[in-house]
Amino acid sequence: MPQAMSWERSLTATLVFWLLGVGGTLACPDGCSCSGENGERIVHCSHRNLKEIPKDIPWDTFVLDLDSNQITEVPDGAFKNLHRLVELYLSNNQIERVSATAFRDVAGGLKLLDLSNNNIRRLRPEAFSSMRAKTRLYSNPWHCTCDLQELISVLNPDLETVNDIICSTAIEEEYAGRSFIQLLNAGINFCNVQQKTMDVAMLVTMFCWFSLVISYVVYYVRQNQEDARRHLEYLKSLPNHHMMQGPRPNVQP
Repeated sequence: MPQAMSWERSLTATLVFWLLGVGGTLACPDGCSCSGENGERIVHCSHRNLKEIPKDIPWDTFVLDLDSNQITEVPDGAFKNLHRLVELYLSNNQIERVSATAFRDVAGGLKLLDLSNNNIRRLRPEAFSSMRAKTRLYSNPWHCTCDLQELISVLNPDLETVNDIICSTAIEEEYAGRSFIQLLNAGINFCNVQQKTMDVAMLVTMFCWFSLVISYVVYYVRQNQEDARRHLEYLKSLPNHHMMQGPRPNVQP
C-alpha cells in the first residue's frame, strides 16, 4: 500500500511538472483575464498598457487578444508552445519590429493574424513563408518595396482590407500615398523597379570610381611630364653654363 501511494504521488508530481513546465502554464497572465475551456481558452489582454508580449500565456490558448497596448516588437519565440492558437490580435499597438521567427510555432494552425494600426514599415517575407492565416496589415506606415510585394505573395491577406495597405513611402516617390494593391494591379513590379534602381546606383558608383581613376592617371602623367621637362631643361643648361664661363686666363706674374 505505501508503495502504491508513493507511485501515485510520483505520477501526480510528474503531471504537474509537465503542465507547468514542458507543457506550459495553465494560469492566466498577470493583468489579463481568461475564459473558455476544453482547449478553447480565450485570453483577453487588450487595453492593459502592456509594453511587451506576456511570457506566461497558457499553452491551451485558442484566442489571444493583445489589442490596444504599447507593444513595440514581436520577438523570437513570443508564442512558443501555443500550438492550439487560432486567432491572434495585435492591432493598435506600437509594433515596429517583427522577428523573422516570431510566428514559427503557430504558423501552421493560425487562422487569423491582425497586425493593423501599428508602426510597421517593413516585414521580412521569410517570417511568413509557412503562414496560411488571414492577415490584416492595413494602417501601417509601409515602405513599399520588393519585400512587401513578396510578402503579399506568400501571405493570405484579408481581402476586405487589402486595399487599405497604403504606401507611406516607396522606392519611387510617385508611388507614395497610393494603395499598394492598386499599384500591383496597375502592373507595377516593385522587384523590377528596385533592381533597376540598384543597377543605376551601381552604374553611378562605377562611373564615379572610373572618373577618379582617370583623373589620377591624367594627373600622374602630367606631373611626370612636367618633372621630365624640368629635368631636361636642367640638363641642357649645364653645358651652356660651362661654355659661357670659358677657361680662366693664365696670369703671369
